[in-house]
Amino acid sequence: MSSFERYLTVWVGLCIVAGVALGHVFPGFFQAIGAAEIARVNLPVAVLIWLMVVPMLLKVDFGSLAQVGRHWRGIGVTVFINWAVKPFSMAALGWLFVGYLFRPYLPADQIDSYIAGLIILAAAPCTAMVFVWSNLTKGEPNFTLSQVALNDTIMVVAFAPIVGLLLGLSAITVPWATLVLSVALYIVIPVIVAQLVRRTLLTSGGQASLDALLTKLGPASLVALLATLVLLFGFQGEQIIAQPSVIALLAVPILIQVYFNSGLAYVLNRIAGEQHCVAGPSALIGASNFFELAVAAAISLFGFSSGAALATVVGVLVEVPVMLSVVWIVNRSKGWYERGAVRSGGAETAHGA
Repeated sequence: MSSFERYLTVWVGLCIVAGVALGHVFPGFFQAIGAAEIARVNLPVAVLIWLMVVPMLLKVDFGSLAQVGRHWRGIGVTVFINWAVKPFSMAALGWLFVGYLFRPYLPADQIDSYIAGLIILAAAPCTAMVFVWSNLTKGEPNFTLSQVALNDTIMVVAFAPIVGLLLGLSAITVPWATLVLSVALYIVIPVIVAQLVRRTLLTSGGQASLDALLTKLGPASLVALLATLVLLFGFQGEQIIAQPSVIALLAVPILIQVYFNSGLAYVLNRIAGEQHCVAGPSALIGASNFFELAVAAAISLFGFSSGAALATVVGVLVEVPVMLSVVWIVNRSKGWYERGAVRSGGAETAHGA
């Protein structure tokens, strides 16, 4: 894990301070950024999101989908958790905590928007950071790659219907045209572009060419993430100053969701007899989120100053420390896992990532 990734929570905290301060000092600048829209898509943010998303998708080899059958139990658990459990459990937690328990302590006009942001966050499975988490748990690299490729493939067709369904159940008006446009802009087109670039580089210069491009794009991707967060908090400054507890309250359902889904995936893999080097990455991708996509979708659907945008950013804030704690649990419980796993045949072998 790079220094930036390890201290992501610190950088987000600094972005909160910088964004709030700049929002008060230069309100006109932030208003101009917010007004730069076409069909409810903010153009500056679209550029920043592309800088974040495309380098991550360049790492994904969709050819690895051919290996899905090698660890079909782990793949089955991962798909079940990510698409049949995770969005719905987050929606339930959002309704319970934000819509009921915490309602008296949150801005009344943002309740539905907060819930929407939590739903959007949970409907986007992690793409890039899961490779880091898998490596820290000595996960099976081929399984990790194949499950990421499969989840990204499913996300192309499932993200909009699931988000639309759960927002509708929450009695939130779904701007379907904007939702479909967001999927096209931030999932479909980046996937196509990234894979075309990936194939071209591998054909012309091999893995070295791809690695060189990723090295160059890395800093730009990090700067884009930080810039997006500063913009978000520039618009959210007044609300945060008025009610600083909002961020802590929104973190509660996210934390519960992470531990619930990772624990469920881990136990289901154990029951299914999967190896620990498969169960670890499976649990971790079931817990983490593709927060770059979530932030982009929330801004497109509800705007910079919405509770939805803030809720997705809280996911960024808690991502690293919470996921590192899940990594610690997975590593420390390996003996327990292997003693109780129902074997499908053969001894488990540990794989490096």
